[in-house]
Amino acid sequence: MEEAAAGDNNAGEGSTGEGPEWPTEATGGVPEVAAHGLRGLIDGEGDEVWENRHSHVLRAHRFGRCVLNLNEHLFPLKSSPKKFASSMAMAMAMADDDEKRIAGEIARVLDECRISLAVHSRKIKELSALRSSAGGPFFRAFSRALTPLFDFPRRTVSSERSIRFVSSFAAHRDGRDTATSDAFLEEFLRFLLLAAASAHRAARFRACQIISEIIMRLPDDAEVSDELWDEVLDSMKQRVGDKVPAIRGFAIRALSRFANGGEDSDIVVLFLETLPGETNSEVRKSIVLSLPPSDMTSEAIITSTLDVSESLRKAAYLVLASRFPLPTLSIKQRSIILQRGLLDRSSSVLNECLKMLKDWLTKCCNGDPIVLLRFLDVETYESVGVLVMETLLKNGMVQEHQSIRQHLASSRTSEGIELIEAEVALYWRTLCWHLQSKAQIKGTDAASAMGTEAAIYASEASDNNDLLEAILPATVSAFVDLVKLHLSAGPNHHFTARQLLLLGTMLDFSDLTNRKVASEFVNELLLTPLEFEVDEDGNKIVIGDGISLGGDKEWARAVAELAKKVHASVGEFEAVITGVIKVLAQPCRDRTADFINWMHCLAVTGLLLENINNIWSLKGTGIEPSELLHALLLAGAQQSHTDVQRVAVRCIGLYGLLENRLTGELVTQLRSSFVNGAASVRIMTGKSMLDLLAWHGPQELDKAIGIDISQSNNEKGFISINSLNLMEDTNVGLLDLLYYGLNADNNGELGDADEHESVHSVLAEGFAKILLLSENYPSISTSLHPLVLTRLIKLYFCDETKELQRCISTAFIPTVRSFWPGIYGNSSGSSLIVSKMRKRALLVARFMLQMIQVPLLSKESKEDESNKVNSESHSCSLQMSDDFDDGMEGIAIRIAAEVASFSEKKTSAGKSYMLALSRLATSIQFRASEQHSIKCMRNLLNTMSYLVTGDKDIIKEFNLMATRLKSLDKHPDEEISEDQLATIFGKLGLEWNPSITSATFPPTPAQRSARSAPARRQRVRREVSSSDDNDSAEDNAASVSVAPMTASRISGRSQRASKTAAISKMSTKLRTEFLSDNEEDEESDVTAAAEEEPSSE
Repeated sequence: MEEAAAGDNNAGEGSTGEGPEWPTEATGGVPEVAAHGLRGLIDGEGDEVWENRHSHVLRAHRFGRCVLNLNEHLFPLKSSPKKFASSMAMAMAMADDDEKRIAGEIARVLDECRISLAVHSRKIKELSALRSSAGGPFFRAFSRALTPLFDFPRRTVSSERSIRFVSSFAAHRDGRDTATSDAFLEEFLRFLLLAAASAHRAARFRACQIISEIIMRLPDDAEVSDELWDEVLDSMKQRVGDKVPAIRGFAIRALSRFANGGEDSDIVVLFLETLPGETNSEVRKSIVLSLPPSDMTSEAIITSTLDVSESLRKAAYLVLASRFPLPTLSIKQRSIILQRGLLDRSSSVLNECLKMLKDWLTKCCNGDPIVLLRFLDVETYESVGVLVMETLLKNGMVQEHQSIRQHLASSRTSEGIELIEAEVALYWRTLCWHLQSKAQIKGTDAASAMGTEAAIYASEASDNNDLLEAILPATVSAFVDLVKLHLSAGPNHHFTARQLLLLGTMLDFSDLTNRKVASEFVNELLLTPLEFEVDEDGNKIVIGDGISLGGDKEWARAVAELAKKVHASVGEFEAVITGVIKVLAQPCRDRTADFINWMHCLAVTGLLLENINNIWSLKGTGIEPSELLHALLLAGAQQSHTDVQRVAVRCIGLYGLLENRLTGELVTQLRSSFVNGAASVRIMTGKSMLDLLAWHGPQELDKAIGIDISQSNNEKGFISINSLNLMEDTNVGLLDLLYYGLNADNNGELGDADEHESVHSVLAEGFAKILLLSENYPSISTSLHPLVLTRLIKLYFCDETKELQRCISTAFIPTVRSFWPGIYGNSSGSSLIVSKMRKRALLVARFMLQMIQVPLLSKESKEDESNKVNSESHSCSLQMSDDFDDGMEGIAIRIAAEVASFSEKKTSAGKSYMLALSRLATSIQFRASEQHSIKCMRNLLNTMSYLVTGDKDIIKEFNLMATRLKSLDKHPDEEISEDQLATIFGKLGLEWNPSITSATFPPTPAQRSARSAPARRQRVRREVSSSDDNDSAEDNAASVSVAPMTASRISGRSQRASKTAAISKMSTKLRTEFLSDNEEDEESDVTAAAEEEPSSE
């Protein structure tokens, strides 16, 4: 296309290009149709149609035309037979000469049009006049002259010009003779439909290209019958699945004009189904550019912004900008689109996203960035709002807006100052940061430059500083009053107050008066108690996380930033914060504080420990380090309230990270909290101990409490621990204690603070990091690694990993897709490499199946007992299970849906992929309690067996699976409804398509006999599927006799097999017989296709 486009730009200069040359009178006349026609290019069923249409039919029409038009030159019909025959021969010769003359004229016009675009409009009029005057022979001559183009597959400049002219001529409707134009268009389209269905690649390519050009250029008043349009649409829908990417692209382009949400919504559905499985980036780009704006297509277009193709991501943002106005998208969609586009690694995609952002700003927001921020919900997506504002400021797309001073002056009323919106506060904060950073950069440049250049940089820095001062509040007191106003307004204005706090870090506190006012305000913020609610029983419940100041980590960070800005002198920040802690700790020492006071004091302590570099920086402050540890942290960890213990343990961990040498009391308290604490306390203690282990090493922690290093570092394994005297045992090291916690049965319960965390999950994550970074911990013996890995694997397969099983079930198909070569754009290679890659994909698939299968087997007996107990109550009605989606049944249904909807069935890689998935599906065992899943799988087996009809062995396994499922079905005669199937697919996150379970089978010459097949000699080495290990009895039966196939349930294979399939079967059998005993049993069927040509289509 780029080459063709380049040629179009030089069309007026008369440049020539390489392409088909049409024979003219000057070059030796027009050849016969047999030499250059499509008859020699079409194979298969198209041969007969083409021969019949363009040999017998056209000759008959030609003969009749000659009789009607040339009757004055013919002998009367009453003449002798010899005279009549000679007259017919003369008429046919004259008609051929006339047709050759017209074809020569058309070839001459085509030859001129391939040289330059400037003559196209004039030649269209000339050819239209020739069509009107020639009548019937024109189309035959036109098709004769055009056929060389169908044998030239290269896309050169001259060929593209010829295609453009032919399409323009066919779509042009002559106002003087509209009937002839419409008739020619219909006949030409039927001509192209025959070529589009041919087996010749170049013919299909040119036909789809011309059809797409005609459709795009066709005027709205063109008269084309509905039947013909239906044929064109059906043909192009079929070509969407063509193996040639260029043909698929033109077919999609032809259908794009009919893609809408009305009557032809099936085209949009076809596009959406084709897009995920399309391997060619240009075809995916064509699909995205063809999608109309709707709720159904928006998700697919937004997903394309993550595509690996840079041009496709750029096209996705182009479509979003042109067809999806900002209000039509949800808040989440807007945030995702902007975040991906503004952070894209490609500059072209980033520029396209900037154009979209500029269009949104000008067309939907009237150029006001605050209105744009309102569309993004900055309180929920703050990072996206900051990113958008930084981009707008960087590209100069923000006009001057009202400053804070102007807001305070204009909004002051008798009732007070008007509150600031969240979007306005974020706008001011990002604008001030931008101005401050520009002033600092220019100031640095001025300091490093000299002379006039330095003066210019200094002037620019001064201008930015002046503008910043004009925006910020005039005094610190005004700033403090503004923040207090929003704090007193309630939690709905908490976001605005935090933005104003961050804005305060840009104020100037060098003046003593300003610093005093700000210091008092910071002190007030630190002393503000935690907010809480009182439940029905009168218990206090803290609002927020209960760990950070104000119950919010971001709020605590903003307060810390403001405090460090106000108290910027060396040691001043530590002195002020310790002074506040001393005041808050006094009720705790006097034992008059409740748990709210304790948590408030510990939250401020945690803020201090997070913002200092060394614990010894607290020397000489209001509270010494030793006093802070013993009087506050250790005392808090020994409180009776669980939340106080949790916050205190966190602070103890932070304190230990700041120590150069750990204190024994600190480690002892952590061990005590880990052994005796509640679940939430043990979770926090586990995190603290793992952090200290990573920072100081396990030997330092053991050394701090006097444990002999040689005894604690056991080279052979972990020591056995008695939970009864765990604290009294002085030989229990840190690693031994943590490993004991990993093995303890009571550590699987979830904590109160985080519903998704448990002691097991925290410790497992920590030990996994230790194994991953083992080279950083040489003090940990490598002999302990297998023990840790063993425990992690056991923990992975415990009965409580329900969410993990669901995650594996959901990720199964995408994982196998990513590993299988030659599909969905995956790379391939030689047959040896492809074979190895397929073996690896099978190993990954079986490993994932085992990860789900183990916990299910451990529950099988319990489920059988429960089924027996509840069999009577559920005998009349089937209940939908809640856990089939995270079990083996869910994977089986996902596999069946993948096989049924797979789009690359004709390729070598696609066939092997479908066979491998089918074998995996037959190895899956269904539970008797999952009745709906059993009925669903029985329906899907019909489609699967039809798609893999060519493999006799997999059909046998399907028969065995169908028999096994029927025996598990309590009501085998009852059919599952489509609503129930849609519910199952919806719960699995799959798109429901009724055609998946309603496969139609082609007729066969004769029904296969229902009698058992005669006994055959058993092969030397039988191919064993993955289900052989589980069902040895069934496999032994299968090796003797095969279950008969019936047309009602399992598709009967046609007795006519192609020559290629027969040869493939024979070669597979020979290779199987000579496999050595050391090779894997299951690889023969899957890798047999790898011996053939790798999938490069």
